[in-house]
Amino acid sequence: MTMTMTPEALPFADLPLEEQAYRRLRQALVAGVFAPGDKLSIRRIAEALGTSPMPARTALRRLAIEQAVDVLPSGTAIVPRLTRPAFLELSTIRATLEPLATRLAAPRLDAATLRTLEGLLAEHDAARAAGKPEQLLRVDREFLFTLYRQADAPMLLGMIEALWLRRGPLFWEARWVLMSQPGDKAHRHGPLLEALRKGDAAVAARELEAEINDATRVLLREMRFQGDPPANILPSLGKAPRARAKLTLG
Repeated sequence: MTMTMTPEALPFADLPLEEQAYRRLRQALVAGVFAPGDKLSIRRIAEALGTSPMPARTALRRLAIEQAVDVLPSGTAIVPRLTRPAFLELSTIRATLEPLATRLAAPRLDAATLRTLEGLLAEHDAARAAGKPEQLLRVDREFLFTLYRQADAPMLLGMIEALWLRRGPLFWEARWVLMSQPGDKAHRHGPLLEALRKGDAAVAARELEAEINDATRVLLREMRFQGDPPANILPSLGKAPRARAKLTLG
């Protein structure tokens, strides 16, 4: 697997190198660029970022403090695999904080933001119809964080991003499982957006809470977690292609 950087993946170019490295790696984990069990060596991260090893080492240490990666004595970081209890705890917290962000954002939405959400919903449906799970995950993330940012609640947004640091790798691994769910069961962005158009923050929040809980039930049923006994491993798991010959950190 070759790590590369692209010009369009440089949103933090004006920041110090150590901060750039941290933010790009953090963004990649949130986005699900890495899967559980992936190894991230300082040398390869530095090469991908186009920096010396020091910024990469500092970034990995900061992410280890956030429990987003586990760092071995050799300096290699490993993307952790969640246990079932840890995933359930993460999902329970998400089902509280993300609907809260939705309720706060709802009265602040303007026509331009609603149009952006409508466009992302259309992209989401197109990605599902085309059988493109990577694009589906990207658009799902953009839809939700476009909404959350409108809450104008930086502390809350930071908490949600921290949860997605642990969520992202698992959802990448589960992308084909999620893609296989019926469209009306896979997400509730349509009803959520309709509630937002009507200014009904409570209904929008309930739709999002139900979406998170639905996904949690599916993944607890279908996915393998750290500590699962071999008998719980479904033969089909882990067989999906991972077309990631080049890895972009952005």
